[in-house]
Amino acid sequence: MKIDPWSSTTYQDYARLRDEFGIQEFSEDLWSDLPHPHRLLRRGVVFGHRDFETIREAILKKKSWAILTGLMPSGRMHLGHKMVIDEVLYYQSLGADIFIAVADIEAYATRGYSLEETKHLAMNEYIANYIALGLDPKRSHFYFQSKHQDVKDLAFLLGKKVNWSQMVATYGFGGSTNMAHIFSPLVQTGDILHVQLENYGGIRPTLVPVGVDQDPHIRLSRDIAQAHRLYNVTMTKDDKIGVFVKVDTNVKELLDAAEKTLHTLQFTDLKRITDYKAIYINTAKENDVLSIDEALAHIEPSFHGYGFLQPSSTYHRFITGLTGEKMSSSKPESAIFLTDTPQEAEKKIMNAKTGGAVSLQEQRKTGGKPDECVIYELFLYHLIEDDNELKGIYMSCTKGELMCGICKKRAAEQMERLLLDLQEKRKKATKQIQEVLREHYS
Repeated sequence: MKIDPWSSTTYQDYARLRDEFGIQEFSEDLWSDLPHPHRLLRRGVVFGHRDFETIREAILKKKSWAILTGLMPSGRMHLGHKMVIDEVLYYQSLGADIFIAVADIEAYATRGYSLEETKHLAMNEYIANYIALGLDPKRSHFYFQSKHQDVKDLAFLLGKKVNWSQMVATYGFGGSTNMAHIFSPLVQTGDILHVQLENYGGIRPTLVPVGVDQDPHIRLSRDIAQAHRLYNVTMTKDDKIGVFVKVDTNVKELLDAAEKTLHTLQFTDLKRITDYKAIYINTAKENDVLSIDEALAHIEPSFHGYGFLQPSSTYHRFITGLTGEKMSSSKPESAIFLTDTPQEAEKKIMNAKTGGAVSLQEQRKTGGKPDECVIYELFLYHLIEDDNELKGIYMSCTKGELMCGICKKRAAEQMERLLLDLQEKRKKATKQIQEVLREHYS
């Protein structure tokens, strides 16, 4: 399988994606003890992750942690885009430090938009809706890639540990790919990792919630973060934890610092072999690896390293477009945009693909198929919060007790309330948008 961040491919076999790309299953034990788990977590819409355990621990122990998310200002904001912000809003309520990158360099490089066009779309389509949906701009950090010098500098510096073969293997770049496009994933790595620089909160767990199409960026960022580490912490074949110095300079000093840190963590049964650039911890267990690695990461800046922790990620399923394809800004009939009027949304919903039978008589006899119905997905992803209510719709549909016309009417009514509420809140957000504009686009 190939994952292309810039294609319109619809992915269906999420289990296969997990297996082929090393994405871990987002199981119930990861979210069940979080405060008021979000519906997207409870209902399996978030289906996979990389190292979410570090985020879960930060939430439960009330440690500092950050979220980096981005918006591609290359079209109108629709319900598919809203899913990420719904997650971000939930995590902001749990104490996450929120960073939002406007990917104007990427939009310029891959979609052909000018920086001025991306500025207009970002402000009036995305940031306006983010605030209307409930994001607190005073507790969030908005920025444009093209205006953030630290992000661009970091992209250039981090690129030293990436070669052309890795970029081709990750993205499939060819001889006709323009250089701005090739550089844009490094800018995204700058986005993801800069939140661990001292000026932006320091070394800490970072979560990037994305659709699975963005996984290549996550893998690249994780590889680059690890490539720049001075220490490597890993389990050895004899079930001990080994701390290894990865560089050839300041080896003694790095081992001294690591040994001191391990003693602070109450690990005293150590075997140091300076010639191997290694310290072996005889009493540590596998679940100590993350805490040891994080503690050592904080040492690295004093030795001119970054100490970046590998960013964590979650992956959500795509919402199906109203026509049965992927919901896309370039296909207006497939999407409900957050700036649609209720009348426009109702027309799209009434024409949407469902999981109903060919006739009312047949549906009453055999039941509908909510798992194949885009109207049911609207309830599942966006419109119904109560799980028991959603289950009732599912069961009534499969038993042939609920007809598609009734569901469509209900969805249209609930969508109308959602869109009218957003419309009013966008009006109130105008002043806040201007403040964001002055602060982040001066």
